[in-house]
Amino acid sequence: MSERIIRIFISHSWDYEKHYKTLSSWIFGENWSSGQARLKFEDYSVPRNDPIHTRGSDEELKNRIFARIALSHVIVIPTGMYASHSKWIKKEIAGAKGYEKPILGVNPWGQERRSVFVKKAAKEIVGWNKEGVVKKIWQFYSSNQ
Repeated sequence: MSERIIRIFISHSWDYEKHYKTLSSWIFGENWSSGQARLKFEDYSVPRNDPIHTRGSDEELKNRIFARIALSHVIVIPTGMYASHSKWIKKEIAGAKGYEKPILGVNPWGQERRSVFVKKAAKEIVGWNKEGVVKKIWQFYSSNQ
């Protein structure tokens, strides 16, 4: 069985970290495969305990985030309304577009209002379902290889 290493950047707002935690546990917390390929997902997101977001200027932070995005295969963004008001999520979307990285929008379960900003930027949007999220990540990855 072959192994595919897929680097994922999950965009998030720490004020709404439960979406990040759920997506992270779905993607990185289980063993996934597709046909004969074992899918190994690597987390290129910015973790809460990483000093990247507490030190330096906004420009330095942007550059470090963009460096992570540049190395990622897929960018995952929850479509919660907070995304429309987050300057960092907007910058992450700009970075994903600049590096031509596919954006997967994920509608949080039970969320009726969604960020139009994320909706317009996303290549596709899926529901709050781990199999749907992972399947679409694999499709994005495999179509770009």
